[in-house]
Amino acid sequence: MPPTLASLVHHSALKLTVRAGEDRLDVPVRWAHVSELADPVPYMEGGELLLITALKLDADDPQAMRRYVKRLVGAGVVGLGFAVGVNYEEIPKALVDAAEQEDLPLLEVPRRTPFLAISKAVSAAIAADQYRAVTAGFAAQRELTRQALNAGPEGLLAALAAQVNGWAALYDASGAVVATAPEWAGRRAARLTAEVERLRERPAPASSVVGGPDNEDRVELHSLGTGRRPRAALAVGTAAALGTAERYAVHSAIALLTLTTERSRSLHAAEQRVGAAVLRMLLAGQPDHARGVAGDLYGGLLDAPFRMIVADAGAELLAGLAEAVESAAARAGEAVLVVPEGERLVVLAADGGAAVAACVDHAAAREAVRAAAEQGAAEDDDLVVGMSAPSGPIGAAAAYKQAEQALSVARRRGRVLVEHEQLAAGSVLPLLADDAVKAFADGLLRALYEHDATGRGDLVASLRAWLSRHGQWDAAAADLGVHRHTLRYRMRRVEEILGRSLDDPDARMELWLALKATSAD
Repeated sequence: MPPTLASLVHHSALKLTVRAGEDRLDVPVRWAHVSELADPVPYMEGGELLLITALKLDADDPQAMRRYVKRLVGAGVVGLGFAVGVNYEEIPKALVDAAEQEDLPLLEVPRRTPFLAISKAVSAAIAADQYRAVTAGFAAQRELTRQALNAGPEGLLAALAAQVNGWAALYDASGAVVATAPEWAGRRAARLTAEVERLRERPAPASSVVGGPDNEDRVELHSLGTGRRPRAALAVGTAAALGTAERYAVHSAIALLTLTTERSRSLHAAEQRVGAAVLRMLLAGQPDHARGVAGDLYGGLLDAPFRMIVADAGAELLAGLAEAVESAAARAGEAVLVVPEGERLVVLAADGGAAVAACVDHAAAREAVRAAAEQGAAEDDDLVVGMSAPSGPIGAAAAYKQAEQALSVARRRGRVLVEHEQLAAGSVLPLLADDAVKAFADGLLRALYEHDATGRGDLVASLRAWLSRHGQWDAAAADLGVHRHTLRYRMRRVEEILGRSLDDPDARMELWLALKATSAD
């Protein structure tokens, strides 16, 4: 620890005597400074032991001494050393009273103790404290490195927490807690995820100091990674500000975790290249070759039901989706295959697993952001996701096609995510809401609507009734409240106006879908 007034008083060679402020001797001394100025305050930085002989002071004047001492205390001077036997044989009572009134430690310096000896003692103590801090820092660095090599990030966090006498937590790229030390710090670390999210929005390297949850401690947050977007974050919680040795330990931990992060990043890039090869083999109908190339890299992913996910967006939005999916899979201990394809992202994830759930949640969050921004339609680079139905290795190509179909529908509907099962289940009628289908329907039926607008008949309603009754004349005529001969006449007029035969099943199907599409408005 740095030198204090108490350590100087107990220094046997200095022979200092305390004349005032006995209860303030534990204050650290930042430096020892000699000044005979009547007002040395402009040259003080705080934390100094000021040494004087009162050469230019009227030390017997009580008012002058009160003003002098008050200004010293206001400037952060921690102690006053007065040399006796030079200008004064003893410390004047006016100065002693003023020091006692302001609770400023006042030390009597005997004539045989030069100020230089006090300055040397302070300097030597500061140097020794710095040496101890540096030595402790190097020792901490060695221990952190050993733990990182032998026990990974968890061991490093445990060593760091011990070094700073506090706790430490590691967050992944999505801002979720990966590991903590000690274990009891898990809840405390989880309550800081919002602060970590804010830190991740800043270019790396970035750091911030926040009050811990419920003001329990002081927390430093540091981003990890060398890229523009941080790959992870470190939190260090302590009861007080870090000292020099603790600061060395934290900086060492940041460096080691950054190296680990960048190494993981390189491995991740290599894994993506393998994943791209595996995906190509699956889509080519070669599941056995895909398993051989993947080995144990993707666990049982290729043998269990999986979902194929295809996402289209700008680079930043795709990176956010990839981070969310990979982080969720890592926390759940499940394998996931993520392959960037230009402006697309292809994901192969276990059906019902954490990665699929994370994709759905991420899309819902993006949908909420879009709604809050009151965007009428998605931007060209906005996130659009299509998800296949559950499939297996043999059906990978079909699953990829399903995901692309769902992606196309999501884009037309202005949705962030559409699952293929939503298209395959239920009615086909929601698909008729597409603008292109409506345009086709309007064009097909326009002549009938124009005919009815002249008041010469109700061909559209008659056509709808006849088609809904599958061409049964009596039933359709009863629905319309007309004679069946009247209905037959109307259907001949429909054929004449449209130039199409109602005996053609394709024509009947197109007209029915057109009627449904126009009635969906």
